Amino acid sequence: MDELSLLHAMRDGTPVASDAVIENGRMKLLERIDRQAVSVQRKPGRRTVFRSDVLSFPVADEEPSSLRANPMRIRRRIVMASAAAAFLVGVIVAADVILPDRPGATAEAAEVLSNAAAATIRTSDPVVGPGQYLKIETTAVYGASSAAADGTQASWLEKTGGQVYVPADRDGEWVWNREERVPFQFSSEAAKAVEAEIRKAQPEGRSPYEDQRALKGAFYGNEPTVIIGTPLSEAGCLPRDPRALLDLIYERTKGAGKSPELEAFVTIADGLRTGVVPADLRAALYKAAALITGVTVADKQATVDGRTGIAIGLDIPGGGSRQDIIIDPTSGLVIGERDILVKDYPGEPAGTVMSWTSVRTSVVDSAP
Repeated sequence: MDELSLLHAMRDGTPVASDAVIENGRMKLLERIDRQAVSVQRKPGRRTVFRSDVLSFPVADEEPSSLRANPMRIRRRIVMASAAAAFLVGVIVAADVILPDRPGATAEAAEVLSNAAAATIRTSDPVVGPGQYLKIETTAVYGASSAAADGTQASWLEKTGGQVYVPADRDGEWVWNREERVPFQFSSEAAKAVEAEIRKAQPEGRSPYEDQRALKGAFYGNEPTVIIGTPLSEAGCLPRDPRALLDLIYERTKGAGKSPELEAFVTIADGLRTGVVPADLRAALYKAAALITGVTVADKQATVDGRTGIAIGLDIPGGGSRQDIIIDPTSGLVIGERDILVKDYPGEPAGTVMSWTSVRTSVVDSAP
């Protein structure tokens, strides 16, 4: 990467108003004036006051004779009104360009995400040569539970994972080696017995965990996506402007999940976890996450599957837990995710990790 590109990547992202944004601000001003004009009561011989969301200033109505006798005062008031209108357009444009629709992440979280965006641009994507594969290895631990014979709830953790092999030509055949879910940790001997009974009752037959092969990674007929509605093959069509990208994610996840913010955060995490999102789009996803209300730095030394990074988190509404994305601050890559309790539960104190996923990428010469 040359010095100019690096400088561009490390810019603070200060936006500049385009002609389209300025015109949009002008139209918003006119719409606001129209709305106010409908509600204002005009009284002959008095001044009316135009009130906007931002400021107020007088405008001419039917002027008293004292004002008609002094055209300089009228002109000065018209000039002042024009200046105020221009200022209002500037405020609207600034709101469009600089101010988010909602409060964003904390300053600390925004700084971490901004640094991650810069690091992910500086860190070159792995070069996959002809005949080679990008290997994306995941390990995950999930919670499971079931009712015991006496009606009590039994819980345990299950571990699974897999490796996806992406060819240099992404239109070629991808391979997915799925690993079976196996018991990892039990809360009690009773839970171990319940899990054994469930496993014994499972029908025999073709394992769903056998290796899967598909052109373009369309396993089970579904092409991998970057975000909902955009397959990986069309990643270049997604906006790189963080606000535009976040607005698109909000639009596509509307009504889903426990809150718009959490659903957007999870959608961004899902895209980053794929391991195949190009660097410029990863950077945009990090910056979009920095615009989500409630995102914080949850842990500066978060460890997942033996690796340590910075955890950026968002509380799950009403759930008593927090969703974290764990970032390697050096490379800007996501190394994992976790769901962690933020309050005590019977037998599960705050700080308990309820589930986690780790991601590793490498370049290999062959696939299974």
